[in-house]
Amino acid sequence: MEIEGKIILALPEQSGTSKAGNEWKKREYVLETHESFPRKVHFDLFGQKADQYPLNVGDEIRLSFDINSREYNGRWFTSISGWKVEPAGQPQGAPAGNMAQDFPGAAPFPPAPAAPDLSADPSDDLPF
Repeated sequence: MEIEGKIILALPEQSGTSKAGNEWKKREYVLETHESFPRKVHFDLFGQKADQYPLNVGDEIRLSFDINSREYNGRWFTSISGWKVEPAGQPQGAPAGNMAQDFPGAAPFPPAPAAPDLSADPSDDLPF
C-alpha cells in the first residue's frame, strides 16, 4: 500500500536488544496527507530501514507500507510498518536513480512490438 504526505512529527529513536541477543532499532513518524480532510498516519521504520531512510519534519514523501494487526490480552493493536520511502514529487514507479548507475551492466528494455494493423480487412475480425 502507498500513501503520500508531509512528515509533521519525528519521534525519538528506540533501540534495544532482543531475547536472542540481537540489537534492534525503530524510528516512528507521523505523516499528514494532503486530502480535503487531511489524515494523520503514525508509522515506523524498523531495523536497517530506520537508517536507510532518514526523515525530517517537513519532508514530502510517498510511503510504501504494510499493515499488521495483533491481539494482546483481548485487545487488538494495529501497526503500520514502512518498507520504502520516496520523495513525493517523483513519478510513481520511476526508479529512484539512474538505472545504469544503480545496476551496473543493466541494459534498457527493448521497445515493445508494434500492434498488428487490423484496419486492412474489416470483415475479418478474428485475431488469428
